[in-house]
Amino acid sequence: MEKPSSEQGSREHLIHPEFPPSRFPFLSIVLWFDQSNNRGTALLSWSVFFLLVVGVPIISHFVLVCSDCDFHHRRPYDAVVQLSLSIFAGISFVSLSYWSRKFGMRRFLFLDKLWDVSDKVRIEYEAEIQRSKKRLMIFVLPSLTLEATYRIWWYISGSNQIPYLINPLLSNVIACTLQLSSWLYRNAIFITVCILYQITCHLQTLRLNDFARCFASEITDVGVALAEHQKIRRNLRVVSHRFRRFILLSLILVTGTQFMALLTTTRASVAVNIYEVGELALCSLSLVTGVFICLRSATKITHKAQSVTSLAAKWNVCATVDSFENLNDGETPTASNVESQISTCRNEMDTSDDEEGEGDDELDNTKIHPIYANTISYQKRQALVTYLENNRAGITVYGFLVDRSWLHTIFGIELALLLWLLNKTIVNIP
Repeated sequence: MEKPSSEQGSREHLIHPEFPPSRFPFLSIVLWFDQSNNRGTALLSWSVFFLLVVGVPIISHFVLVCSDCDFHHRRPYDAVVQLSLSIFAGISFVSLSYWSRKFGMRRFLFLDKLWDVSDKVRIEYEAEIQRSKKRLMIFVLPSLTLEATYRIWWYISGSNQIPYLINPLLSNVIACTLQLSSWLYRNAIFITVCILYQITCHLQTLRLNDFARCFASEITDVGVALAEHQKIRRNLRVVSHRFRRFILLSLILVTGTQFMALLTTTRASVAVNIYEVGELALCSLSLVTGVFICLRSATKITHKAQSVTSLAAKWNVCATVDSFENLNDGETPTASNVESQISTCRNEMDTSDDEEGEGDDELDNTKIHPIYANTISYQKRQALVTYLENNRAGITVYGFLVDRSWLHTIFGIELALLLWLLNKTIVNIP
């Protein structure tokens, strides 16, 4: 657990004030919203926000709604689309602004704390940040491509029906560019915050993996293991506290916007076709994807923390069960006796490796190496396991642990609301 002083010197660049964010292309995107130091950047970012999140959607809806156009070019669900995207972009932008002013992005992403982690954790975390830009492109570019295809077709095929100012060609080009820019901006900023959440959760996952490795080797000091686990729990509390409003609002508003969309499309008087609902479906897919990223990251790290507790119990069992069963009264235990008992315990626990399930955590299959009984006392081992069992780490939202049971509860509530809404709409259609 302890790090040599020579390693700290090799990591000073991570906490140096001049640490260049250009090393991580994704951070260069995020730092565009950094309002902690530069008033000019703050003014520019807020101006772009109001233009693309507020101004363009309002003008697009009230000027280009095209209610008199044919059914291919009417946009009856445009209000739901614009409102949904703007709400989530607003939540994401305000959250980023608050985080950057209060913490700064380096501190927010725990880059200033990487000096006290192992080289393996640091390297894998840097690699995760570097992959984030590619992940952002994967989530954003497909929806932008589909939206651009629809918009270009909409303006070209309906050029004689769409309202314009002065010059129809120039007006349509400017309007199309602004609408696509607004779509890209609102989707990108929401997915960016979701990926930031995924990155911070991944760092804690890496630290849990690193912490779990101590149970596969010989532990000489329970205090060091306990201190490391307390650091991880403290970081998880920090992550939970920073993102709890964003997670809760996103979950509530995604539910609200999706039910609003479902209600408007299942009314008896509405004729649904791909030309009208295609943009609504694309918007819904983007929002649900962002929430899925957050919930998956939270449940993954909670499950990882639970696996660490299970691994600690397995470690204690292998070091304790039948350790002195074959010893006569008054006989001094030898290393060979203890090792043989532990090896037997380990072999019995590994007999089902061939039937490993696809959903098993990698920590569940960690091999426990022989641990000599005189290395650490049973009381200390039991105290550590008891502590881990009663102080479970994980992501919380206002005190509620985000695990699979929590997701099952959310799914049940969503399903009940869905069935109720369908009963009020489709079932009652004459």
